[in-house]
Amino acid sequence: MAPMDQTFRYMVRQQAWPLVFAVLAIAGIVWMAQSLRFVDLVLNRGLPMSTLFEMAGLVLPMYTSIFLPIVLFATVAFAYNRMVMESEMVIWRAAGLSPMRLAAPALTLSGIVMLICCALNLYYMPTAYRHFKDLQFTVRTNYAQVLLREGAFNEIGNGVTVYIRERASNGELLGIFIHDRRENGEPVTMLAERGALVQTDEGPRVVMANGNRQLVKKDRKDLSILYFDRYTLDLKSKEDSTGPRWREPRERFLDELFHPSTTGPNAQTNQRFRLKLLAEGHQRLSAPLLAPAFVLIALVALLTGEFNRRGQMRRVASACAAVVLVQSLSIALHSLAGISAALAALMYLLPVSVIGVCLWLLMRQPRQTHAIFEASARA
Repeated sequence: MAPMDQTFRYMVRQQAWPLVFAVLAIAGIVWMAQSLRFVDLVLNRGLPMSTLFEMAGLVLPMYTSIFLPIVLFATVAFAYNRMVMESEMVIWRAAGLSPMRLAAPALTLSGIVMLICCALNLYYMPTAYRHFKDLQFTVRTNYAQVLLREGAFNEIGNGVTVYIRERASNGELLGIFIHDRRENGEPVTMLAERGALVQTDEGPRVVMANGNRQLVKKDRKDLSILYFDRYTLDLKSKEDSTGPRWREPRERFLDELFHPSTTGPNAQTNQRFRLKLLAEGHQRLSAPLLAPAFVLIALVALLTGEFNRRGQMRRVASACAAVVLVQSLSIALHSLAGISAALAALMYLLPVSVIGVCLWLLMRQPRQTHAIFEASARA
């Protein structure tokens, strides 16, 4: 048992350390990429630096749960292919180790990664993303003025687009264009020479002077123009004024996805998006199964079939194509489950079927495979 224990620990080390470094490197790249989305708010708009770091860090759990199984597959494929090329796998097979015994270290890592993905999907991701959306809402509400960029169309809230030609040194806005789409079927367009954005207890408002308000009536389909000397527009959205903000599926915990509230101000919206909420819940539970599925695809490619001392690049390429296919099908099923609840079962069937087929391929005809490797070792 001691040699087997040493082999097991050796193979785990060959995969664990590259996995840790790869995850840290990719997480750093994702964090930097997300930071670039908010760096302008700090450098040019006056938001505190801590807000940038906080917002960029809060989206990491969501991306980590996606790329972790893929990074695990790449690490396992690289480690086992290297051991094949250096003839380590030939020696172990000639010593009588079956494919399942050689696959045990990678399967152990896949189990650990699956548990990490479960923790991310069920707790850390919704907690972090909920905090991110709350912080984003606070920034849009309390820092609306610094978010207004000169010479650009700025989205303020849901359905309001603001354009300003210039911002004066005293904070006055010059050359204002506002397009309000919050009233379904009756968009409102406002033009003003100057104005200012002010904060009130009810939310941000734009006070405009010397302009006009253009409204297209839904029933008559004609244009009405109102000229004004002074006009105030409330930027607070209807969702904000009627009650708590409706939380997106990614912000919700599992019980909120499978049992959304049927009372309160957001009950109607919950019912309208019920299928999407259920699809997100099933995705949270089924996605961690991709970790062992991807690992088994790599193991089948490198531990079965004919042995080649020059490496198994064709098999590795085929395994990569299989992983891309499975990942694409998983994403597609997630989208389709938001339309038809009957397709939710396929989200579990896909990784489970891959795991079952790969395990069967690893366990079939072990004696014949052992004879092939033993002959290769003698040669």
